[in-house]
Amino acid sequence: MNIRSLTRGDGVVIGAAVLLLIASFLDLYSFDNVPDSVDLPSLWGSGPVVFSVVLAGIIGAVLVVAARGLPQVPKIAGLDLGQFGAAFIVFAAWSALGNIFDVPGGFDNIGNNADDGAPSPGIGLILALVATLLMAAAALTTPIVPALKGALVPAPRPAAPQPYGAQPPGGYGYPGAQQPGGYGHPQPGQPGPGQPGQPYGGQPQPQQAQAPQPPAGDFSPFWFAVPVPRPLFAEDGSPTPIAELAPGTWYLAVEQRGAALVAQTQDGRRGVLQDTSGIQRG
Repeated sequence: MNIRSLTRGDGVVIGAAVLLLIASFLDLYSFDNVPDSVDLPSLWGSGPVVFSVVLAGIIGAVLVVAARGLPQVPKIAGLDLGQFGAAFIVFAAWSALGNIFDVPGGFDNIGNNADDGAPSPGIGLILALVATLLMAAAALTTPIVPALKGALVPAPRPAAPQPYGAQPPGGYGYPGAQQPGGYGHPQPGQPGPGQPGQPYGGQPQPQQAQAPQPPAGDFSPFWFAVPVPRPLFAEDGSPTPIAELAPGTWYLAVEQRGAALVAQTQDGRRGVLQDTSGIQRG
């Protein structure tokens, strides 16, 4: 899973899931005039609450986050994994709201004392409602709210753009990193042993760096990163994506076709990036 593919909305979902897990260990309900010696059950003391609120909410959060981080999103019953997880979260929020109005539990749990009155929602049940509502709001609004669509972990900026056809020194997808040279591997811009410009046993002579020849036209290849995961389509116009560009990784734009870019992935595949809005140039 690529954590750089996660959005701020996914961060809200993860935080709300942690809050829901904490709430599950707190009181399910409360009574007035109950002695401190009486131990009230947590959310785990009610099977319906555990299955319809706690487990449904946590499972839904895991599915939403996993769908964002996987390169290929699987489907369940015709729905994307993220959509299936969002449905789980909405169901958990709806169940939590119902349990607030009809608190599970009764007088049998505390000795059948009629003076205790009707049970009221405990702190655990209230926090569970807040957590599931936050999860549902984040899961449903992340695709349409620009503030939530931003990358949770921003992509690092490169030190300098690389010329077309050059391999980044720090490995593909990370321009600007330094890679030390070893014996038999001269640094860029220095001739190797036996090459013109460096006599045997002598010091390397300074050379004038050759500027890369730009390709035909006004377009110059450049490195770029996407703000959110975006599909890369085949150059033949096929509607099926061949790869997905993930935030936090630098890709090489080798050609421009109108508003679209022809990009090259880490494994050498080339495709058309149709949505170029908000990309970060290196």
